[in-house]
Amino acid sequence: MAVERTLSIIKPDATRRNLTGAIVDRFEKAGLRVVAQRRIRLSKDQAEAFYGVHRERPFYNGLVAFMTSGPVVVQVLEGEGAIAKNREVMGATNPANAAAGTIRKDFAENIEANSVHGSDAPETAANEISFFFSGLEIVG
Repeated sequence: MAVERTLSIIKPDATRRNLTGAIVDRFEKAGLRVVAQRRIRLSKDQAEAFYGVHRERPFYNGLVAFMTSGPVVVQVLEGEGAIAKNREVMGATNPANAAAGTIRKDFAENIEANSVHGSDAPETAANEISFFFSGLEIVG
């Protein structure tokens, strides 16, 4: 399996509850390395641009409002099969369907406030990483 990079976002529900360290610990224990990280507060324009692919979906406005409601931690994770590994550690989008021991099962409040975001494919990962980080900020 190839070494990959993926974007991870620790969402406002998790940062509000001081779960950043516990979540990063889960990624690191799964063999992923944090090679870039920043705590930011997304503007409405940034959230709209980042989630633009969902613009026509009924949950879009709520998602933008949620993602701008508090600070988030954006990070680049690196490792063997990082995209799939990240998604496995996160668990299903709906925490009610997430496997025991996953981040969303253990920490999510609901399907919207589900504590984390992760890229779903190599092309998405590349686009999402470049949205938040320059190449100089990623230190492997």
